[in-house]
Amino acid sequence: MSRSLKGPTDHVVVVGAGLAGLSAALHLLGAGRRVTVVERDAGPGGRAGRIERAGYRIDTGPTVLTMPEVADEAFAAVGASMYDRIDLMPLHPAYRASFADGATLDVHTDADAMEAEVERFAGPAEAAGYHRLRQWLTELYRAERHRFLDADFDSARQLLGPDLVRLAVLGGFGRWESAVARHLRDERLRRVFTFQALYAGVPPTRALAAYAVIAYMDTVAGVYFPRGGMHALPRAMAEAAEEAGAVLHYGRPVTSLERLGDRITAVITDEGRIPCDAVVLTPELPAAYRLLGRTPRRPVRLRHAPSAVVLHAGCDRTWPQLAHHTLSFGHAWRRTFDELTRTGELMSDPSLLITRPTATDPALAPPGRHLHYILAPCPHTGLGPGLADWHDLGPRYRDGLLRELERRGLDGIAASIEEECLVTPADWTAQGHAAGTPFSAAHSMAQTGPFRPRNLVRGTTNAVLAGCGTTPGVGVPPVLLSGKLAAARLTGVTSGTRAGRTTASRGIRTPGSPQGARP
Repeated sequence: MSRSLKGPTDHVVVVGAGLAGLSAALHLLGAGRRVTVVERDAGPGGRAGRIERAGYRIDTGPTVLTMPEVADEAFAAVGASMYDRIDLMPLHPAYRASFADGATLDVHTDADAMEAEVERFAGPAEAAGYHRLRQWLTELYRAERHRFLDADFDSARQLLGPDLVRLAVLGGFGRWESAVARHLRDERLRRVFTFQALYAGVPPTRALAAYAVIAYMDTVAGVYFPRGGMHALPRAMAEAAEEAGAVLHYGRPVTSLERLGDRITAVITDEGRIPCDAVVLTPELPAAYRLLGRTPRRPVRLRHAPSAVVLHAGCDRTWPQLAHHTLSFGHAWRRTFDELTRTGELMSDPSLLITRPTATDPALAPPGRHLHYILAPCPHTGLGPGLADWHDLGPRYRDGLLRELERRGLDGIAASIEEECLVTPADWTAQGHAAGTPFSAAHSMAQTGPFRPRNLVRGTTNAVLAGCGTTPGVGVPPVLLSGKLAAARLTGVTSGTRAGRTTASRGIRTPGSPQGARP
């Protein structure tokens, strides 16, 4: 069991009202703590924010929601339910994969539907291989969920035990690409179950097979979308926290921490001093370390994941070949990862994620209009183009992406854009993200589990970190878990899901059910 911090923790100040901070706040409230949340922005969300422009409601952060039960754990900590507050819609298909040879594949989370789709796409042998792959991914998830994903580490010795043996037997310490290739021969299909390595910041040929659990989340557990956009999740979490007694201050950046010896005694904002017994820090690691006045020493410098250029485009038309999420793959694959993680070049043959949230929730755009987010992975600023380069490179790269999409069948997309917002590594840097990447530290072997930056910092006895840079890592479920783990460090209490909650009782709509209906 990981250690909890000593000393009083009656009043905790949480710095940051993003997903990690709000998760920590709800779990702390559930454990009986008094909580104050301080956020520099004008509202909750952090990187899961919202821009409203000419009737378009644009999510500025994550667009993929998996494992909603992890979010519900935070609500359950204060006796609430996420499913009573958010109309959560499953996506069918979870993704549509579009390949350079013109073929398409709809990725279904239902086993029978996906087997039939794989057989249509690549034949019965590959369908059988998918069946075996699905079983392996499920076993991998079961081996990792509570022992590795939802766990703090004080030392590598905590890995030792039967769960580690089980993970090793499953091949979790091999390579992700090789593990998937044991089940699927078709290279295009393998991409569908390994592209998630981009989230981990490591090519699938080098990433640990244990990280294929991300593919489980995407392709087996299901992909969801909240009505009102992804920003609906942090907004609902903030409302639940306030109802449970938390005090939330917006528009108040934290400037420093007041210390007495090894303890933080107050959080200082531009509007004054907030006394505290403990603090949870959710800013990016460099900012959190600056506030604490110390950076932990590591034997090897942190490696960062690739960044991304994102074009948010409000358009007067859309294209029927686009699902809610469409993976548009180029011919290249291995070369793409090489460019992103080794040579630092922009993708010469890009693979892109195109998200069309108005396919599921038309109210996110004016009547007859459509939102499209085009995400193009790119090297972080420590490897690829630097901050100064992006001033001129950004608009040129945007034009090149639109030309590429035109070539891939989105005729007239450039001319259709009415409102847009372009985000480059320079913008991520301006928001405080190290190396210009919102995906933080890569999940290499040396930055995984007990080797990832810890949520405790030596020399401070009542401060805990949360967010994607620390345990357990990047992605919406891990970030929510990081808040839960931070709260447990202060309280010694690890809250879990409430029993007996099925998909039906959660109010998640299924195909054919009336919109918003609850049984």
